[in-house]
Amino acid sequence: MYTGKDNQYRFRLKARNGEIILKSEGYTAKSNCEKGIESVKKNAPLNTQYERLISSQGDPYFNLRARNGEIIGTSETYSASAAMEVGIASVKLNAPLAVTHDLT
Repeated sequence: MYTGKDNQYRFRLKARNGEIILKSEGYTAKSNCEKGIESVKKNAPLNTQYERLISSQGDPYFNLRARNGEIIGTSETYSASAAMEVGIASVKLNAPLAVTHDLT
């Protein structure tokens, strides 16, 4: 968890190799950012919570949604759908037990 240049709270989920695999939106309150992190941990294992999309440049990416439909995290863009699926698998593996580092 960190504070962005816009003074909003954000989080990034990193894989074990340190690569960022999911980014959050900005939150005005730290407590809401913390709730977002918990929501990622709860929803990451559920395949139904992933929205697979194509960017305006034609590259695949995904959103992770909470059960209420809100987007709680967005991936980078990938070169192919198969690579995006590897990214989703990494989020499923890493998110539930991720440790939060508060850099705010």
